[in-house]
Amino acid sequence: MTHEMNREKPLRLALVGMSGAGKTFWTKRLAASGYLAVSCDDGIEKMLAQRLAAGGYAGINGVAAWMGWPDSATYLERESAYLAEEIHILDEILSELEKQPQKSLVLDTTGSLIYTGNNLLMRLRRQMTIVHLAASAEEQQLLIERYLNDPKPVLWRGAFQARAGETPRETVARCYPALIAARRQSYEALAHCTLQVAALRDATLDAPAFLKMIQDRTGSTR
Repeated sequence: MTHEMNREKPLRLALVGMSGAGKTFWTKRLAASGYLAVSCDDGIEKMLAQRLAAGGYAGINGVAAWMGWPDSATYLERESAYLAEEIHILDEILSELEKQPQKSLVLDTTGSLIYTGNNLLMRLRRQMTIVHLAASAEEQQLLIERYLNDPKPVLWRGAFQARAGETPRETVARCYPALIAARRQSYEALAHCTLQVAALRDATLDAPAFLKMIQDRTGSTR
């Protein structure tokens, strides 16, 4: 798919899925091909910058460190603060798209997008083609290990349920699969199409081929 093919019709893609599924990778690939791209994580980090700096944190890993493990005393308050900023940013992005129907955008969403409320999610679905990047059961185990070794911000929304004698890492390892399974259902219900992460690991797959896969499944990239 070329830019010429998209002159009359804007390219509007929102990539959804768990942390580590490849949303940021493909957003950057499309940005390198000349498409306007926005990262919700970057926006949330900027909105939280003062609070992060006060604790000596910076970057997306700093956001995860600031939020802490789900059993920490400040986690629920900080989870709510993160979600409030995510809702604010998503509302701003959608308002802009609603005002400018010809504007193209590739949106790198967060894994917690599904908690932003039905109103925003339905607006997102009207304005963009939503693509779910889905991991297989084997790949999901890699996502769990990646989270444990290199934590990114995760909104647990009550799914973290510690048992007596467990360390937080042990609770995460046990509860994360259930979180993935619940979210997967929500992503699939929201998305216009689903791409398997395994099918996207082909080293020869470039941005135009990625867009063609989406078009083949939806008949459109908007």
